[in-house]
Amino acid sequence: MIYRSPHPPVTIPDVSLADFILERTAHHGDKPALIDGISGRIYTFPEFADRVRWVAGSLDEAGFGAGDVLGFLAPNSPEYGIFFLAASSLGGVNTTINPLATPDDITRQLASSGARFLFTTPNIRGKLTADTTTGLEQVFLRTPDGAVSGLNEGRREGPAVTVSPATDVAALPYSSGTTGVSKGVMLTHRNLTANLVQIEAAGIFTPDDTIIGLLPFFHIYGMTVILLAGLSIGATTVTLPRFEMDGFLETMERYGVSHANLVPPLIHTLAAHPTLDPARLGKLQRVQSGAAPLATQTATRFSERFGCQVLQGYGLTETSPVTHVVPRTATGIPIGSIGPPIPDTECRIVDVGTGQDVGPTKRGEIWVRGPQVMKGYLGDKEKTAGMLDRDGWLHTGDIGYADEEGNFYIVDRLKELIKYKGYSVAPAELEAALLMHPAIDDVAVIPSPDEEAGEVPKAYVVLGAPLREAELLSWIAERVAPYQKIRRMEAIDEIPKSASGKILRRVLIERDRSSRSESKP
Repeated sequence: MIYRSPHPPVTIPDVSLADFILERTAHHGDKPALIDGISGRIYTFPEFADRVRWVAGSLDEAGFGAGDVLGFLAPNSPEYGIFFLAASSLGGVNTTINPLATPDDITRQLASSGARFLFTTPNIRGKLTADTTTGLEQVFLRTPDGAVSGLNEGRREGPAVTVSPATDVAALPYSSGTTGVSKGVMLTHRNLTANLVQIEAAGIFTPDDTIIGLLPFFHIYGMTVILLAGLSIGATTVTLPRFEMDGFLETMERYGVSHANLVPPLIHTLAAHPTLDPARLGKLQRVQSGAAPLATQTATRFSERFGCQVLQGYGLTETSPVTHVVPRTATGIPIGSIGPPIPDTECRIVDVGTGQDVGPTKRGEIWVRGPQVMKGYLGDKEKTAGMLDRDGWLHTGDIGYADEEGNFYIVDRLKELIKYKGYSVAPAELEAALLMHPAIDDVAVIPSPDEEAGEVPKAYVVLGAPLREAELLSWIAERVAPYQKIRRMEAIDEIPKSASGKILRRVLIERDRSSRSESKP
């Protein structure tokens, strides 16, 4: 059976992403659009629109045009949004990179995406190698005061560019999908514009809200649900480059943040903080949780402690990202639910063994279809076909079910990615790195439960020579990004595998759960 949205259908304008957002800025008055939470720098909506047009003109003078790719390797700031929309207005493509990624990972994404230009900051620029910058024609450096070097100081708007919204790519974030191999996700102007219209109709936040822009804009959650949706709907977004408890709380107080998009580990940290005065979050009306499942007890504890709503949503990079959300006006939806499908979104629950649809309360893989579903993976028709079938159904790789009222729940993942504090960690990549250690003969990496992080990578290793856990953790930490670090290790005699040689991770996951349960007092 097909589950359809309870919301009325929406109208999706046939325009470019930049035109869609810039047209709307004219209706939001002189209120702040983006505020730098560190310096206090403010762009009102008219100032933001003017800045986008001027930067577009400067990018055009630098030789950036339709089809060109601009890489982003920077923490959150108002200028991140300005450059993103400026490039989009010229028919360009934005590929966003985790600032914590290793130089090798950065090099691969820039090369894979074909980026010719890069937006970054001086401190991050300093860690890039010659290989990383090969192929880049120009690097724009944003300083803490918001100035950007490398821009022509002339003031003229960018040229008018004709965009085909349904086919032209506006954003190219990278996702490990269901296979653990990083791939460029082609999101068209229509994909993103559709999701913005859907988000607004689903009622996540309003123009009267002040939003905290803490979740990284390189991630689809921060990119669409915070940065672009805030601009589209007319809310004020306060950006923060990173999470530091004192700075976060000070910003929440100073600007009276009413809506916060957060990830489960941070919600847990705030809910469990022994001395945090609830008054410091006194203006907070609701928290929207995403990127990973949120424990019901954590949501309840946070809601009771701070007197605000805690709502969940769901999506993937491949769906721009939102497909389900609990609206702020919802009543009667259980706290553990991700809500119903958003407008113009269809869903199926498919039994992974039989391939047949199942009804309410029955578990299966969630399939999604709607205008927010990606165009495909860059340069990989085979993997696109494996994720997106001929009828337009995107196979999410997530196991869930719907209740009798059409509210959805996430139970488990078919895909093997580890969710560490909202970051996706691919076991296969860590296994390949670990096998470079001379003492390791074989290895498997699994998600191990962690109260603070949600999940942490744990390595089961077959050793050919003695190796202490501390030595291994230190060794791998020097070779991967901080969020990819192995946090636990256990030596075993043999890695369980199927007849075809596939690692039987479920066996190791059950072993880990059992040993952790036995170790508890």
